[in-house]
Amino acid sequence: MERGLWLGLGAYLLWGLSPVFWNLVAGVSAVEVLAHRVVWAVPIMLLLVAAQRGWRELRETYAVRRTVLLAVAGGVLIVTNWGVYLWAVLNERILEASLGYFINPLVSVALGVIVLREHMRPAQRTAVAIAGGGVLAMTVMLGALPWVSLLLAGSFGLYGLLKKLEGSAPALLGLLGEVTLLAIPGLAYVLVLTASGDGNFARSLPAAGWFVATGFATVVPLWMFGAGVKRIPLSTMGLLQYVAPTLQLVVGVLIYGEDLVAAQVVGFVIVWLALAVFARDQFVATRRFGVAAA
Repeated sequence: MERGLWLGLGAYLLWGLSPVFWNLVAGVSAVEVLAHRVVWAVPIMLLLVAAQRGWRELRETYAVRRTVLLAVAGGVLIVTNWGVYLWAVLNERILEASLGYFINPLVSVALGVIVLREHMRPAQRTAVAIAGGGVLAMTVMLGALPWVSLLLAGSFGLYGLLKKLEGSAPALLGLLGEVTLLAIPGLAYVLVLTASGDGNFARSLPAAGWFVATGFATVVPLWMFGAGVKRIPLSTMGLLQYVAPTLQLVVGVLIYGEDLVAAQVVGFVIVWLALAVFARDQFVATRRFGVAAA
């Protein structure tokens, strides 16, 4: 239990502080970073599979056509999420990215009800309605949809939904399949950039090391999350997830000097209110489940 708590907290701390890492090398486009990210993540995950002696399970998993199709869909969603997040971080839109990950758990609840026919408790309906009101208020005050926040929340919510469908691969093998599919065009893009002299990989040894490290920055927190969620209740992990967007908000304001405009303040306050209702409901439901189990 204690080890799982530290693993989960460590994963969200790394995700929350990730804007600092992604801004270490200046003048690199989000597309180039994304391409290297998926390329270098593959050998790291292959080493993890080898350490777990999971080659047979890997072959058996992707011998099923439905699993392959789900991996393709998952790859499209996760590369969309990573790409939008990187673009936001590298273009001083960290606060919008933070809001997206605050909204994400409520999007997941709504998708569960709509697609999986899961039961939504009254407090959950209230939380989703309040969050929707917050997004609407921001849209009216800004005069435009907060598309970065909505794309991040929607893509990751749909990605989580895929993981609940029958035929989806186990966590590590699923991510490996998704990223391997993405790494093929990613590697082609990196080679074209390098051949044309427009790439940044060969610019200096520190830059090359940073690009390789993007693979570790991708895999390590995901591995910590997967290991942690096996050891602690899902409700506890669900509450820990707010560490990441909170840190992203702090990093955006204090380190990179992003301004919180009035519309964003209103949106954050309303979404936080929705999350307070949601978190309280989760806590009460968990206590009732524990009493019933006892």
